[in-house]
Amino acid sequence: MDLKLVKNLLDLISESDVNEVSIEEGEFKLKVKKQSDSPAPQLQYQMPAQQQAAPAQPQAAAPASSQSGSESKSEEQPDGEVVKSPIVGTFYEAPSPDSDAFVKVGDSIGKGDTLCIIEAMKIMNEIDAEFSGTIQKILVSDGQPVEFDQPLFIIKKS
Repeated sequence: MDLKLVKNLLDLISESDVNEVSIEEGEFKLKVKKQSDSPAPQLQYQMPAQQQAAPAQPQAAAPASSQSGSESKSEEQPDGEVVKSPIVGTFYEAPSPDSDAFVKVGDSIGKGDTLCIIEAMKIMNEIDAEFSGTIQKILVSDGQPVEFDQPLFIIKKS
C-alpha cells in the first residue's frame, strides 16, 4: 500500500461527510473511522501476520499529547516553525541505534537536511527539512509512535 495513497485517503475522509472506510488489499487491511467529537480521522491498520511482531501501536500516543493544555504549551515552546509528521509511524532520531542523532537542539540545518526517520509498515521514511534554520526543540523521543500531522520539531527559520 502506497503511503501517499493513505495520506490522500486521510485528507479526503477528514474533508468529507463519510464516517468510516475499510480497504483490504491482499493481507493488508486499512480502516479509517472518524470520531464523533473530532473532525480528524482515526486510523487503524492490520499488518500481515508475519509482520505483527513489531510492538508499535500508532494510536496510543496522540490523544494524551494533543489534549493536554495547549495554552500553557504555547507559552513554553520557543518561537519557530513547527515541522509535523507526514505519516503515522515510529519516530527515530538516528539512522541506527549506534549512530548519532540526525539533529540536536541548537543545530543549524539547511533545506533538504534529514531531520529524522519515521518507520511505517517496515519502510524507513527520511523526513527532510523544507527550509533552513536552527533546531529550537525536539517534541518527540526516539522510538515513540507518532500520528499523522503530529508536531515533531520547532525550527527557527534563518
